[in-house]
Amino acid sequence: MMYSQMQPLSMKELDYIADSISNEEMLSKLCAAAAAVSQNFEIEQAMLEHIRVHEHHLHQLTDSLRQHQMAAPTPNH
Repeated sequence: MMYSQMQPLSMKELDYIADSISNEEMLSKLCAAAAAVSQNFEIEQAMLEHIRVHEHHLHQLTDSLRQHQMAAPTPNH
């Protein structure tokens, strides 16, 4: 899909994305805390993998916002 074909995001969609970003950040921090205190290697490794997944989700969300920002019409002053 080309940028010019993107529809503007609604406020509800922007709120959902902002909440999702916040949730992914929180989950990543919780996984890091769990990995730091875990005395089980397998649990630590699982938490580190979850961190990578949450970071990937964050990148997807922010990349999507950037694409929409580039496609958004600029206000005329």
